Amino acid sequence: MSEVVYDIRELKRARYAVAAVFAVHGAVTGSFATRVPWIQDHAGISTGQLGLALAFTAFGASVSMPVAGRISHRFGYRAALRGLLALWTLSLVLPAMAPNLLSLCLAMFTYGATAGMADVAMNALGVEVERRLDKSIMSGLHGMWSAGALAGSAAGTVAAHLGSDARLHHCLAAATLTVLGLLACRWVLDLQPTEDEEPPPRFALPPRSALLIGAVGFCAVFAEGASLDWSAVYLQDELGSSAGLAAASTTGFMLTMAVARLVGDTVVNRFGAVRTVRVGGVLAVLGGLLIVVADHPAVAMGGFALLGLGIAVVVPLCFAAAGRSGPNPSQAIAGVATITYTSGLVAPSAIGTLAQATSLMVSFGLVTVLACGVAAFASVLRAGDRTPAKVSPPSAAVPGPRP
Repeated sequence: MSEVVYDIRELKRARYAVAAVFAVHGAVTGSFATRVPWIQDHAGISTGQLGLALAFTAFGASVSMPVAGRISHRFGYRAALRGLLALWTLSLVLPAMAPNLLSLCLAMFTYGATAGMADVAMNALGVEVERRLDKSIMSGLHGMWSAGALAGSAAGTVAAHLGSDARLHHCLAAATLTVLGLLACRWVLDLQPTEDEEPPPRFALPPRSALLIGAVGFCAVFAEGASLDWSAVYLQDELGSSAGLAAASTTGFMLTMAVARLVGDTVVNRFGAVRTVRVGGVLAVLGGLLIVVADHPAVAMGGFALLGLGIAVVVPLCFAAAGRSGPNPSQAIAGVATITYTSGLVAPSAIGTLAQATSLMVSFGLVTVLACGVAAFASVLRAGDRTPAKVSPPSAAVPGPRP
């Protein structure tokens, strides 16, 4: 990757630009999630068929992610992010257009593939800005993703409440988010590969350096997916709470994670990634134990909030560690992303299957055990410590390429 020297003002501008990209990416997810019931009715499919179609999202992402590094190498990081993000925002219109199961599966595959490639590209640029600033910013970037998802979800909730056609809603949302994304991409770092840099393979398994880091991310994403999909069910079925209180538990979990990510960089810069993740893992274990032993909805809600607080910064720090762990950051990030996406796919069904055979309490016992893994193996995030940033004072800097 090119080592153009950027002054501190340009790096700060690039940081805000990448943060805006993360928010746009999250807003697409939030916009889609709120209209899933409409999409199901429009396609005329059952709940089981909907689950099958949604699985194609993770499948598409897992297949496409390893390709993102080669695209960035071929076109440069700014151009690659601009194109991949636009494909992702525009793909929002596809699911609502699908009239049947087959077309919906194809739409979700495309939706997931573009999401995964844009995800890898924006995380690679975020890691590079973090390296050059020589301080943690990845937690805040993922916090912006959560904030964008909440904003998209809020807008989608209003659209659904008004009874609007999801095709119209998603066309307007896609157009707006595409414009915002293209504007934000103007100010990200315009990194180019060096002449002697080998292009990454068209498709490759996750590098060895990413496997242990990805395993820690797997544990965190498993706990996140289980909590998002099953926390409301847990409160209703296990503790007899009302539907409103159960839904509030899920919302509280999401808000806890968003806030923790937005303030997480301050903690990481003060205590370091390893110590932050280790303490977070302990908090997640305590939250899991509260959920398992809860005899009142309030106790379980506290447990879910504590679980969200504990795992909030784990995935951002896994991406940051992957980007520092080897000579090809995009390939390592793609490897970690593939592992974590797989976890997100496996978690909801694994929790449901185990609950069917035993109980949801036992299922969240498994979540608690995996949270122990986050605390126990936090030291793998020490891989590839950040090198001092190449930042020059404004008066002496040689500016990098400008938009």
